[in-house]
Amino acid sequence: MGRLVMKFGGTSVATIERIQNVARHVKREVDAGNEVAVVVSAMSGKTNELVGWATEASALHDAREYDTVVASGEQVTAGLLAIALQALGIQARSWLGWQIPILTDDAHASARITGVEGGEIIARFKNAKEVAVIAGFQGIHKDSGRITTLGRGGSDTSAVAIAAAIHADRCDIYTDVDGVYTTDPRVVPKARRLDKVAFEEMLEMASQGAKVLQVRSVELGLVHNMPVFVRSSFDKPEDIDPHGMPPGTLICSEEEIVESQVVTGIAFSKDEAQISVRHIQDKPGVAASIFGPLADASINVDMIVQNVSEDGKFTDLTFTVPASEFTRAKDTIAKAKAKIGYTKLDTATDVAKVSVIGVGMRSHAGVAAKAFAALSERNINIRAITTSEIKFSLLIDAAYTELAVRTLHTLYGLDQA
Repeated sequence: MGRLVMKFGGTSVATIERIQNVARHVKREVDAGNEVAVVVSAMSGKTNELVGWATEASALHDAREYDTVVASGEQVTAGLLAIALQALGIQARSWLGWQIPILTDDAHASARITGVEGGEIIARFKNAKEVAVIAGFQGIHKDSGRITTLGRGGSDTSAVAIAAAIHADRCDIYTDVDGVYTTDPRVVPKARRLDKVAFEEMLEMASQGAKVLQVRSVELGLVHNMPVFVRSSFDKPEDIDPHGMPPGTLICSEEEIVESQVVTGIAFSKDEAQISVRHIQDKPGVAASIFGPLADASINVDMIVQNVSEDGKFTDLTFTVPASEFTRAKDTIAKAKAKIGYTKLDTATDVAKVSVIGVGMRSHAGVAAKAFAALSERNINIRAITTSEIKFSLLIDAAYTELAVRTLHTLYGLDQA
């Protein structure tokens, strides 16, 4: 007997029929003797509808009331799944974030979890053999007593946090794909599913554009060493042996991966914009005058490249921001022009970031150099480069994204045999 958290995303619970399918997945695990907590998202499209209603009511709305509105989508799903489980003869009850409680800070619409009290759920496992059906994406700020939400993809984060709180053996993330692939199969048909991925690799892949898992959920898995298994919810429940390992990808500690490749995957993002601040005096404090106002505006800066003039008196600073923040970032820099003292501001929105990721890079030299040569042969110009211990990212023209991804995927031997 084990203890599992099973998380189902919006497409998996999009209709009553799919919710009943989820219930059969849960019953399979209960029948196998497992203690089960289920975390659910809102039905597909429901959160967007709720956000639209809030915006329609008032374009400038109270973030606390926004959270009250959008958290209701998960409440509906949790109740419906509990009903479906009861219809199958499974003892189940729904839980909202505040009932557990899942405690968060007060950053409404993007709250961070500060604690989860799993004692009552564990007690009900023991005393009532009860399945806990938990509304994901939401929590409560203890001091104010207000409902909070965790931001897009927050149900993944809820699931991993709950798994850690109830000391689960594993957290299964059921989604519309059957695991984590070496890259997006829609771009590279030869992409293959990975059996295991280290937490650090998945963290980089998620933050660099892979959409399978939310970044904060991977962070929690890493901190609590909670294995996360990404699998498909569309496999027939009756075809799966609960005592074996079905198709999917296990996100785990690096020590559990016997032999890792140099490169594990290629991630990419077209949600990028480039800003170049030209002809600034090269003196102490100039970087702070640029990036300080951006930080104050809560704008995340990613790739940063500095070019110093030949005489050492002036410098250019180029950086990237999410495309959704481009206008705000440009306006923020323009407002600080007097303090920064730049001559010109150049911008581009037709750019993409391609990242090569793998823990094997720690022990292999020349990995990035191979990429530079291969892209050069394809006449793909590299605008900027950033590196870390297990990743390097390249900023290129967006028109060449697919070609670059396919080239690198083949270069590092990731094509399916």
